[in-house]
Amino acid sequence: MKPSGPIPADYIRRDGALMIGGRSADEWIGIAGDTPLFVYDLAIVRDRIARFRAAFPGVSLHYAIKANPHPPLVRAMAGLVDGIDVASGGEARIALDAGMDARRISFAGPGKRDRELALAIEEGITLNLESEGEAERALAIGRGIGRTPRLAIRVNPDFELKGSGMKMGGGAKPFGIDADQAAQVVRRIVDGGGDYRGLHIFAGSQALDPQALIEAQASALALAARISREADVPPPHVNLGGGFGIPHFANDTPLDESLVGDALSAALAGRDPILADAEFTIELGRWLVGEAGVYLSRIVDRKTSHGETFLVVDGGLHHQLAASGNFGTVVRRNYPISLTNIADSATVETVSVVGCLCTPIDRLGDHVGLPRAEVGDVVALFLAGAYGASASPQAFLGHPPPREITVDGTGIL
Repeated sequence: MKPSGPIPADYIRRDGALMIGGRSADEWIGIAGDTPLFVYDLAIVRDRIARFRAAFPGVSLHYAIKANPHPPLVRAMAGLVDGIDVASGGEARIALDAGMDARRISFAGPGKRDRELALAIEEGITLNLESEGEAERALAIGRGIGRTPRLAIRVNPDFELKGSGMKMGGGAKPFGIDADQAAQVVRRIVDGGGDYRGLHIFAGSQALDPQALIEAQASALALAARISREADVPPPHVNLGGGFGIPHFANDTPLDESLVGDALSAALAGRDPILADAEFTIELGRWLVGEAGVYLSRIVDRKTSHGETFLVVDGGLHHQLAASGNFGTVVRRNYPISLTNIADSATVETVSVVGCLCTPIDRLGDHVGLPRAEVGDVVALFLAGAYGASASPQAFLGHPPPREITVDGTGIL
């Protein structure tokens, strides 16, 4: 038997039934109409935002929409956070349609097409520039349409976030402008008539070690000051990135964000004077919404092969690529997983939970311990609020897309 990750403490059971946002998982399936189903609980998101506000007073909070672009969720987030970060024209439209002020939207990502640059410039969205060439294109498009582009520099930092699940800085990267070239691009923006909006420094993601985050934020502040002094231009805004992780696997320790917040407050109090008037932002996605989601899929077959038991569900990696271990994970480990209904007398057995796709990598639980389950029972996969439906190959093999609902209390948004 292999261990699975810890089920978030936000979820309780009532008479053996898994509760999500005041209703049982089975009730939400009945309301939505079928499985597979993602349920996103806004109450959990609000709790994470409140924790952030308490730990990081005076620091702005942006939501990285790539974590979960479900429109009802984004509409709710627009009223809860200070800004939204997007990585495509499509995400920019979702943020605008959600009611977020365009001046509080930032647009990062390599390979922006001219029409995406034009959209951002026309709407007043801040572009986080990824290269000198992108800077020149943005300035030219702005002149062509008679609008002053709001331009920031995404910096490829000369350090990385230690222990991060995905490193976004340090060494050759397709993301951002190298730290030693950033100052000259800042000057080019200013001299070219752009509206310089500051710096975006993102070193990595999915870190659970507070000391690693503390060191990365201190390095980001020092780098922002160095670039600004080289350019002789104070930044109006500095995005310190995010990288806050959540415990996916057995033995993962939850991040203590208060330690990070205390250290950042001290660092900001002693910051370089050239950063005195800057607004500081932390950009989070997974930490805000990951634990707020549950993926529900129904068992359609139970079979034994060479002495091993398989529970075959109606979902799979086409909805939950990350949980299957095929989204950048080096060693496949089990996300938190359970049944939606558990009897007190249930005996635990070792099973593998597999999806409905015709590929051996479609596995949502590998030799996990679950109460005995039969056809018709429902499996709950946790940490489904981030990098789930939108980060998975939904068109693979022609299966239908999952249902998604964002719930607030006992109702659907």
